[in-house]
Amino acid sequence: MEFRQLGASGLFVPVLSFGTATFGGSGEFFKAWGSTQVEEATRLIDICMEAGVNFFDTADIYSQGLSEEILGKAIVGKRDKTIISTKGTFPFGKGPNNQGSSRFHLIKQVEGSLKRLGTDYIDLYHMHGFDGNTPVEETLHTLDTLVKAGKIRYIAVSNYSGWHVMKSLAVSEKYGWTKYVAHQVYYSLANRDYEWELMPLGIDQKVSSLIWSPLAAGLLGGKYRRNQPLPPNSRIAQGGSPVPEAVVNEEVLNNTIDALDEVAAEVGKSVAQVALNWLLQRPTVASIIIGARNEEQLRQNLAAVGWNLTVEQVKKLDQASEVPAVYPYWHQRQNTQLNPLPNFYKK
Repeated sequence: MEFRQLGASGLFVPVLSFGTATFGGSGEFFKAWGSTQVEEATRLIDICMEAGVNFFDTADIYSQGLSEEILGKAIVGKRDKTIISTKGTFPFGKGPNNQGSSRFHLIKQVEGSLKRLGTDYIDLYHMHGFDGNTPVEETLHTLDTLVKAGKIRYIAVSNYSGWHVMKSLAVSEKYGWTKYVAHQVYYSLANRDYEWELMPLGIDQKVSSLIWSPLAAGLLGGKYRRNQPLPPNSRIAQGGSPVPEAVVNEEVLNNTIDALDEVAAEVGKSVAQVALNWLLQRPTVASIIIGARNEEQLRQNLAAVGWNLTVEQVKKLDQASEVPAVYPYWHQRQNTQLNPLPNFYKK
């Protein structure tokens, strides 16, 4: 298993990490993801660790804390060998103070996550989304205090815009507080908006990306084909997709799946493995968060590493999945000497 440095930190993480949103299955949304309980969760985690994947991602809102509880039970006796990531920000309970990135909410959620996970510290703690009501200074000072208290080791964000990240980094720099070292983002061959601003920012500021939904909620998993209905047992058909249908261009998706089929045949791998391997060759990507409802899915995803697509194969997938950039990025790309693109094709 390859390990990569996480942003401007000294922490190294495996290029694949295991997402535990399938643990618990509480509520209709997460039930569509999966309902993995402790025994099977323990088995899946053991398989991951045998393959060198010791990085596990969860969040307080995944099945309203049940995912954290199951993960905590599944890593008993293994905590010192694991890297645990969790998140806070979104509603957890009722009332205006049970959401957001305020000092009140963050301290409460960190203490709750520690208890549910059965641990004394969280390796990587994310702001799950941006809170436009709470001053950035309050959020970052609270996180810095939690780091100094030993309850959190590194901090990160998720689903931020470029200015959200940059303002936060500037405030941390100004006061000498702990900086965000990673950004958990949605990025896949079905949607490459991450490349327009957040990727150049990550390169410039040494903020690594951790990729959620790398197969676009299963669209790139190999079950979808042009002019065919969605499989009834798929997460999307059951209403569990975190990716809005409207953001996926159907014609571009079909062309991308055609290209994936061609490349998969060339390399003797599955469509899903090719889609994951493509991500591993993109700038800033430190780790891809894979999920699995069962052992078979997990082993399939783990086989996405240990080999690489050729530059020509990567270009074929890029061309098939390209969509017009929004303003001002299409304007900036008219002069790539002034605004150079990230180097996607290192040989």
